[in-house]
Amino acid sequence: MINLLKIFHPSPIFAQGKEWSQINSKCVVDGVATIKGFECIFYNILQVVVGAAGLAFFAMFIIGGFKYLTSSGDSKKIASASSTLTMAIVGIIGVVASWLILKFISGFTGINVTQFKIGN
Repeated sequence: MINLLKIFHPSPIFAQGKEWSQINSKCVVDGVATIKGFECIFYNILQVVVGAAGLAFFAMFIIGGFKYLTSSGDSKKIASASSTLTMAIVGIIGVVASWLILKFISGFTGINVTQFKIGN
């Protein structure tokens, strides 16, 4: 019974669950931000952008499919739905291709270009 109550009474959610010093000790030293904090900021921004790209692909794919299903044989609506689906697929291929190009550069040169690091 008590587990059922936890479902209907969720705990509060905060934007950041941990202290900065627990996430990356290089970003904050004694409560003061360091230049290494840009690594943390870049990492956080990249996480949001990748998640947003995935959600945008999913939303465009669903909208394109819905437009196609509700086109009822109208050639203009079918073309619009086809365009939406094509752009969704081109977008996700672009995101995956950019990651693969970075991995290729990393493997070819031996320099890890997929990690943003300042200094040592």
